[in-house]
Amino acid sequence: MPGFGDIVQKAFYLGVGLASYAGEKAGGKLAQVRSQVQKLADEMVAKGEMNTEEARRFVDDMMKQAQQPQASGETSPETPPSEPRRIEILEEDEEPTVKQASTDENVDKLRQEVLDLQDELKRLQRD
Repeated sequence: MPGFGDIVQKAFYLGVGLASYAGEKAGGKLAQVRSQVQKLADEMVAKGEMNTEEARRFVDDMMKQAQQPQASGETSPETPPSEPRRIEILEEDEEPTVKQASTDENVDKLRQEVLDLQDELKRLQRD
């Protein structure tokens, strides 16, 4: 009959083995993620969507995010949501939605305000 010490020793070795296995699996997954992120960054650089410095920062940021422990599904008020912002892509022949139309009007109003302020600044500099 095995003694209590043998059971504790086997449980300890089992825990160490499981931790080692989990570490190896996590390392493999991180290497896969890094490879995919690097490939995406390289494609974006090739298309001219970002420069090499931006690509390096992009890869570093993505790896930091991948290495952070995931929350249990709840986000605290201090942390931003993990879901990315949704972007709607319209074809050239599609009409903008009501929300987009109002946003376009707001942009036009803001643009006009900026132009007015620039004119006012120029006028004040001349005086």
